[in-house]
Amino acid sequence: MTAPVSAAPAHLLVVDDEEGARGELTTAMEFLGFRVTAAATGHQALEALSHHRPDLVLLDVGLPGLDGFDVCRTLRTRGHTMPVMFLAGRDDVDEGVRGLDLGGDDFVTRPFELKEVAARIRALLRRTADRSAEHRTLRAGDVLLDAVTYEVWSGGTPVRLTTTEFALLRYLMENPGRVLTRAQIQERVWNHRAEGPGSVDTYVYYLRRKLGTPGRTLIRTVRGAGYLLRAD
Repeated sequence: MTAPVSAAPAHLLVVDDEEGARGELTTAMEFLGFRVTAAATGHQALEALSHHRPDLVLLDVGLPGLDGFDVCRTLRTRGHTMPVMFLAGRDDVDEGVRGLDLGGDDFVTRPFELKEVAARIRALLRRTADRSAEHRTLRAGDVLLDAVTYEVWSGGTPVRLTTTEFALLRYLMENPGRVLTRAQIQERVWNHRAEGPGSVDTYVYYLRRKLGTPGRTLIRTVRGAGYLLRAD
């Protein structure tokens, strides 16, 4: 194996209860240029995830107590979206497929070639990076929204928005040309929190004032229905 050169190494969480296998994986992945955190149990893995945000999790299926399936289910429930690659036993293809159904992204069965595991890891990380790039920036006319840094520009000028204004604008920009009812907006932006019936109209007014100028309305009112963001 040849170690790659990387200015910003990806961070892996390796979870395996067998000390020898865990050590071999950790050593090999570090040699290949990855940064590695190791855990021996499912509980240790969840504890590590509360302190770190790895780019990918290598997760043994057959962990004692809290097994790999439970760990994957828990981290998805907690909102973690990083790729998960399951490590299954010899000929345990069914277990690997079950892991995919529970939110995993790939699996390999033992014995496996470390170079194959590394290649699959890089492929998953590339796909994740591509998806992040696609969803990072939203544009409508001359309004630009960065969903990662929470920054907004209108005509190249930074615009300061409150958290609620940003959430409303993002929801509209994710659905260009689609009429969104006040009830849909209320549910998505306020998440069922108690707000007055005029909250949506009020915040649309705030956004129009901050983003638009007379004669250039980005957010349009559809009478009797709701609002839509101009698709162009």
